[in-house]
Amino acid sequence: METLRVKTGRRTQLVDMTAAVERVVAESGVVSGVCYVYVPHTTAGVAINEHADPDVATDLEGVFDRLVPRSGPYRHAEGNTDSHAKAVMVGASQVIFVEGGKLVLGTWQGIFLCEFDGPRERKIFVRVEKSKG
Repeated sequence: METLRVKTGRRTQLVDMTAAVERVVAESGVVSGVCYVYVPHTTAGVAINEHADPDVATDLEGVFDRLVPRSGPYRHAEGNTDSHAKAVMVGASQVIFVEGGKLVLGTWQGIFLCEFDGPRERKIFVRVEKSKG
């Protein structure tokens, strides 16, 4: 398992980490298998979405902030209930097939760390497993 570290600069931010995950896959030597991407944080997530146009990520940041506003009424004393809610909406992991030593992503797809309580430094765990058989 490889640990990636990403520093975020804003409270809500989608960071394209496709190239970093592709590097882990290439270095693994796995030709056919599965890549697991997992974020061990309760106020961040990982998503697959369009990465060809960076405006999509910017638009999504705004969508999340409008759907779940920062101010409540929330009971959580730390003041980041919105961040927890957004992370639940996105989820903490993604599974991507590997074929020919490369991630099987659609033409426009990329892998994003979704930061909802930044700025912070986040860990992302990436595990690549060879297909059995």
